[in-house]
Amino acid sequence: MLSNVAKSVVQRGLFGNLKVLTTPAQSNGYATEATFETRAFKLHNLDEGPATTVTITKQDALTYYGQMYTIRRMETAAGNLYKEKVIRGFCHLYSGQEATAVGIRAAMRPEDSCITAYRCHGWTFLMGVPIAGVLTELTGRQSGSARGKGGSMHMYAKNFYGGNGIVGAQVPLGVGIAFAAKYNGTKGVCVAAYGDGAANQGQLFEVYNMAKLWNSPCIFVCENNGYGMGTSAERASANVNYYTRGDTVPGIWVDGMDVLAVREATRFAIDHCNSGKGPILLESATYRYSGHSMSDPGTSYRSRDEIAEVRQTRDPITSLREKILHNELATPEELKEIESKIRGEVDAATKLAKADKEIALDELCADVYAKPDNLTTIRNVIPNSELSHKRVGKAVNM
Repeated sequence: MLSNVAKSVVQRGLFGNLKVLTTPAQSNGYATEATFETRAFKLHNLDEGPATTVTITKQDALTYYGQMYTIRRMETAAGNLYKEKVIRGFCHLYSGQEATAVGIRAAMRPEDSCITAYRCHGWTFLMGVPIAGVLTELTGRQSGSARGKGGSMHMYAKNFYGGNGIVGAQVPLGVGIAFAAKYNGTKGVCVAAYGDGAANQGQLFEVYNMAKLWNSPCIFVCENNGYGMGTSAERASANVNYYTRGDTVPGIWVDGMDVLAVREATRFAIDHCNSGKGPILLESATYRYSGHSMSDPGTSYRSRDEIAEVRQTRDPITSLREKILHNELATPEELKEIESKIRGEVDAATKLAKADKEIALDELCADVYAKPDNLTTIRNVIPNSELSHKRVGKAVNM
């Protein structure tokens, strides 16, 4: 039997499958594209929303499948490294939510940016950091994307302004990034992602207002995985329709377990921002299999039956796999080849994450300033005992 919270998750629309409309193009007996009907979007302050009829090519289907599979394997490896005490400190896994990040990334253009919270490993990979760069950063090694100094929460790449450790603090920064894009005329938008646990932060409502006043091209993305810090959304929020909470900012609810629906919602949101209408809010209804962090077993406030129900009926990876095979977009052998290649890459990266060296002590204070202006020392915690500052890496997004 499912708990009341689990039933609420079902009622919020996390379960159900895409309806196949047609497979119009074929080559060598296999389809080159397929068209589906997605779950209906819910709208706030919008006369019309994204199209529910979506088409996917074979190439895109395999790309999305490979990206989601990579994130899942990478997070599994990270969880094991944490249990082995190779990863120290905090570690927040993204398993189950892959369709949200992959769907958004699929719609983003080269000029678009993203900033997110501390559950950022998958986003870091999607924004261009190799698997090894992510896992070695988690273990604090020199091959990490931030030379091991950022750890689980703080990784960066081109147009990716990182995971941020303070709950909700990345959202105002995202509005600033969006404002800069508008000011500089880049035509880019910024995706500012946060969880349902951050949705009641006062700073979010301040920047909803500021972004709307300035018509900043910001896409606020609430990744509603049902729980924040062990508390269900229903217990934490009087209004769990997060897509409506931007007041005058338009909003869209999307099934965050469906990579195609997320892609279409993001495309719509980008067009909305580029049309000069200002910000928009997406609520992606998704689900997290692990606890809030590795120190949270995730089963004291929800049942194992609830987690198993989502895995069996709505997992984003297996759902896309079934659609690919059912519509003959690829053979089982093709998918197995992709999976095998990814497992090998993750295994190799895991070995490096264990064997790689940490940076030397004299590098701990390197790259503190992006533009040091000939500054050779920085302040120490001990008076009159400055530390040497030097440049090792290249500043990102400068």
